[in-house]
Amino acid sequence: MASDNRLQLPTRSQILEIISNSETLVGRREIARAFGLKGPARIWLRQQLKELKKEGLIDGNKRYTKKLDAIPLITEIEVSHINDEGFAICKLLKNPGYVSQNIIYLSHRQKNRITPSIGDRVLARIKKIDNGCYEASPLKYLPKFPIEIIGLLRINRSGATVFSIDRKERQQFSVKMENIAGAKDRDYVVAQKISDTEHEVKITERLGTEDTPHITSLLVLKSKNTPMIFNSETLALADSRKTPLVGDRLDLRKIPFVTIDSQDARDFDDAVWAKADTSDNNRGGWKLLIAIADVAHYVREGDALDKTARLRGNSVYCLGRVIPMLPEALSNGVCSLKPNEDRACIIADIKIDSEGNTIKKKFGRCLMRSVARLTYEQVQSAYDGIPDKTTAPLINDVIRPLYGAFDALKRARKKRCALELELPEWNIELDDDGLIRKIGPKIRLDSHRLIEEFMIAANVAAAEVLEKHSATVMYRIHEPPAGEKISNLSEALSNLGLDAIKNGKTLNTKALCILLSKARKKNISSIVNECVLRSQSQAVYGPSRLGHFGLGLDTYCHFTSPIRRYSDILVHRSLITALQLGKDGHSSDFIEEYEKIGREISSAERKAMAIEREVQSRLITIFMVDRISAEFEAQITGVTRHGLFVRLHDTGAEGFIPLRTLPNDWYSVDRSGFKITGERSGIQFCLGGIVNVKLVEAIPNTGSLRFAIVGNNKKMIRSNRNRKRIRKRHKRQFLKFAGSGQMR
Repeated sequence: MASDNRLQLPTRSQILEIISNSETLVGRREIARAFGLKGPARIWLRQQLKELKKEGLIDGNKRYTKKLDAIPLITEIEVSHINDEGFAICKLLKNPGYVSQNIIYLSHRQKNRITPSIGDRVLARIKKIDNGCYEASPLKYLPKFPIEIIGLLRINRSGATVFSIDRKERQQFSVKMENIAGAKDRDYVVAQKISDTEHEVKITERLGTEDTPHITSLLVLKSKNTPMIFNSETLALADSRKTPLVGDRLDLRKIPFVTIDSQDARDFDDAVWAKADTSDNNRGGWKLLIAIADVAHYVREGDALDKTARLRGNSVYCLGRVIPMLPEALSNGVCSLKPNEDRACIIADIKIDSEGNTIKKKFGRCLMRSVARLTYEQVQSAYDGIPDKTTAPLINDVIRPLYGAFDALKRARKKRCALELELPEWNIELDDDGLIRKIGPKIRLDSHRLIEEFMIAANVAAAEVLEKHSATVMYRIHEPPAGEKISNLSEALSNLGLDAIKNGKTLNTKALCILLSKARKKNISSIVNECVLRSQSQAVYGPSRLGHFGLGLDTYCHFTSPIRRYSDILVHRSLITALQLGKDGHSSDFIEEYEKIGREISSAERKAMAIEREVQSRLITIFMVDRISAEFEAQITGVTRHGLFVRLHDTGAEGFIPLRTLPNDWYSVDRSGFKITGERSGIQFCLGGIVNVKLVEAIPNTGSLRFAIVGNNKKMIRSNRNRKRIRKRHKRQFLKFAGSGQMR
């Protein structure tokens, strides 16, 4: 009988689930009755409840309760990353599954003398602070192992070895056969170090074989600790959201809105419509309606969806795969502006004059219905006179007015001298296995620019309206280049025969536009574009009005992509509060968090961009494996004291040329970091320069390509001035040496 009772004992998770799901306080008797526990089993239950209380998972005396998103008062955490402000962000090591993901900051008070690093494990006391975040005060630093390693498993007669996919991790890790957990040769795996000193690991998860579809994106996402699964509470909340009725909203369902996106787009944030303004006082002007998904209606401040969106910061777009910020029930469901379906939106109603200047703007909540889901290519083809069945009925009333408004917006863009760098972009097609089928240059159409200008107009209008109402704004900030970067750019321009930027002169986009125009006339656009790009500050989010340098705008925020960016949800809530459009706006407490949230989502954006670049780089490496020893024309994209980074013209593949493999010479890097120069030959390798290279090595496991300079590089710059100076120095050294008698 005792044996049967033991078999029926509930798990800790089952006990906590009963407590969590109860709307009222639940006692020991109710729990025992739920699981049919009697006699000795009730004594066991009492002991379990005491331990759960001691761990901080439940509270109370004879009756117990627990909030769903609570974290144990004392628990083990691990530093997952360091944000821009130097705060160590942690994750739970023992997440029992019913605890939703929360942001945990490791306390950095002076009494904590140890500087935390990624991978550190800490026993900490947890205290809830603001907006679902927690502060962890370290009680004890734990041994650093187990450390997770993602790599390729190789099994042979001598044993098993894991080769890390991390380029910086050059060590190999051995695995005993009893620790391979069913993985097979050439499987990608997650392994865990067994000790802090030995290079031995045990396999904890099998990710797939080398030919598993989309394995590359999975490896990168895993290595960056990217959350890919939504918890049950978040999913349930998303599934419960429904499109609202018209109610107090503007009914714009008769307006023929269209969405214009790429062929592979899955979520549709925005829909557009325009018509000529017939007012006598605005000849040549236009009326624009830009409808943006009303995500704030579905994602309420402080709920599980909001916490998840804040934690993720944005959707992550890998080649062939998307990790959405919001569950698909929202991102591809009720939020997405699919054709012929009613959708809740926030509308930007903007009137512009013939020169593209905004003369009137207002925002409201509406219900709209898109008449068509169009691609950039479809729209451009229709405008150029080659419509298809979908676009033919829309040409006169929808497509041509959009281009008319676009022409006006272009004039405004040109007047403010928005920065337009001519940098190569690549269109990469994947096959069913997630591998590259074809690579070609991405063609930028006017239809792309049209949507870009409409979105910029809406973003600026949102920022200006919020400022008018003295509301807090989550700005998109792009500051001018810093002083040192201006100096380095000036030196590089001078070396290229262009006018240097005077010391102390404030750089503006107009000066850069003139500079880029001169570079095109001298046929050195590629070099100058790379130099200008290198000088730019990184765009970030924050509540300070610092303008957007690249776009030439004094004020700017992101309003148009709330399905995939948390910043845009914040802007929507600010508008709802400021314009009194509903009760689902911001609370004052939440607005006080803007500074910290800005840092968090800026960091999340950089992480997403790094993931996107790495997935692309690894796939291109696999694509290049069969092209070892082939020769290519490449552009120099980076100059370091260890060598050159280059990008191939035909595929966009990027790799490294070690300094030791350059033509036989001594090389020095100039202080601006834009070039290296051969001491004897005077040969210069400059950022943006064109060189002929040969592919020497391609390592798919790490996504690394290595090249070597080959042939006669006629396009390389030779510095005669430098060569003459070096020869004079060598001559002086020779005469000094000869005069000393040491040659006799």
